[in-house]
Amino acid sequence: MNKNYYITTPIYYPSAKPHMGHAYSSIIADFFARLKKIQGFNVYFLTGTDEHGQKIQRAAEEKKMDPLLFCDEISKTFRDLSDTLNLSNNDFIRTTEPRHAKSVQNLWNILEKKGEIYLSKYSGWYSVSDEAFYSESEIEDSDGAKKAITSGSKVEWVEEESYFFRLSNWQDKLIEFYDKNPDFILPETRKNEVISFVKSGLKDLSVSRKSFNWGIKVPSNKDHVIYVWLDALTNYLSALNYPNESDNLYKSFWPADLHLIGKDILRFHAIYWPAFLLAADINPPKRVFGHGWILSGDEKMSKSKGNILDPLEIIDTYGLDPLRYYLIKEVSFGNDGNISQEKLESCINSDLANNYGNLCQRVLAFCDKNSNFEVPEKNTFNEDDKLILDQYSKHYENLIKYSNNQDVNLYINFIVDQLFAANKYFNDQEPWKKKNDKLRMNTIIYVSLELIRKVTILLYPVIPSSSLKVLEVFGIKEDKIDFETIRNNTYLSKGLKLGKLDILFRKIEKND
Repeated sequence: MNKNYYITTPIYYPSAKPHMGHAYSSIIADFFARLKKIQGFNVYFLTGTDEHGQKIQRAAEEKKMDPLLFCDEISKTFRDLSDTLNLSNNDFIRTTEPRHAKSVQNLWNILEKKGEIYLSKYSGWYSVSDEAFYSESEIEDSDGAKKAITSGSKVEWVEEESYFFRLSNWQDKLIEFYDKNPDFILPETRKNEVISFVKSGLKDLSVSRKSFNWGIKVPSNKDHVIYVWLDALTNYLSALNYPNESDNLYKSFWPADLHLIGKDILRFHAIYWPAFLLAADINPPKRVFGHGWILSGDEKMSKSKGNILDPLEIIDTYGLDPLRYYLIKEVSFGNDGNISQEKLESCINSDLANNYGNLCQRVLAFCDKNSNFEVPEKNTFNEDDKLILDQYSKHYENLIKYSNNQDVNLYINFIVDQLFAANKYFNDQEPWKKKNDKLRMNTIIYVSLELIRKVTILLYPVIPSSSLKVLEVFGIKEDKIDFETIRNNTYLSKGLKLGKLDILFRKIEKND
């Protein structure tokens, strides 16, 4: 089995500061990257910023700044966000880098040489905000302006000379590709949307602009810049040193295993991107997963509505791991979700402080008092012990399947169930009443410690910083976390000296 795994976030458009939607995509990608890593995969995790196009040029002009200096400033906030979110990414790519321009122009040259690109004239509706073209059926009159129905962004009529990609030629080939690769687009509802759109008929796609100059030049015609989406999508290749196909990064990691994106950019990734690649004789990625939006109230966040949720403010107030846990557990992955202070605080108190943190504190405190803070000698496991310990090996294959299918919620639901079970086990077994049967008391301590170790391994991709504090109690360093111990039922060694643990999560006191 190929043990390399390449996962990407969308590259973010730095026309304004990061919001919760950016944080969500990055946190979910980091969850999968860490999960694959502890499963023994050699993971390459990419994020970055998409810095070309008319929207960026106009934003820079409004601030009376050079576009590159503007991008330097804004891109840094996204790079800083990666650090704040504790992402495990290997690379952060910017589309203003020379390595990226080289990749984009090489792909353009291949497409042009193959006759997939031709020069003509574009007339139609264009959204600067979305960097997208829309047909008449995709726009509406709203508040005295023409707007895209899906995004609500204003569109303007554009007429200019443009290069076109022969997208119409790829309609049947894309349908054939989707049929042969039924898991290419997930979730299923997104796949159905894409197939329906493609079957309704594809028109050739404008892939250059002449009305502005902030972008990568068309190699054969410097009057044109390459359309921002042909430019941006190529980042997934340029980060692997394409067009050097003999490069070890490219050979090891392409095609990408997972492009994780927001549903609003699904068309670009699930239609245009595979068409460009197939036309250039490059294998498309294995999967595109279009997740939902993080809503503010019942609405999508937008700068114009003034309802942007700032992840940095929430992290400052509640901490990073609680935010990560909330987004991974409480948002139905693939669907829209929202954040509310009440739900976040309830999640911290019930799941993190009570269910997990309190379990760790109670068991370790009892262990400290009754077995000198080391793993005690155990007796033969009874039926209660076996039943709860065997849940992990019994569900190992399911956990791998959840990981492979991006079933985030099923994965974390298993963890929550096991935390409840571990708390119930410790309460029901009442080791404090077994002091006259020291071997049985020690066995209950042993089983409880083992349950904490196992569930913490599963929690590591979700709340890495907090999980590492618990794993260090058992002397387990980050590079030694092994998912296989879930399957193998390997147990703690008798006599292992345990480390101390401070309070993991403090309960949030609610005012009456």
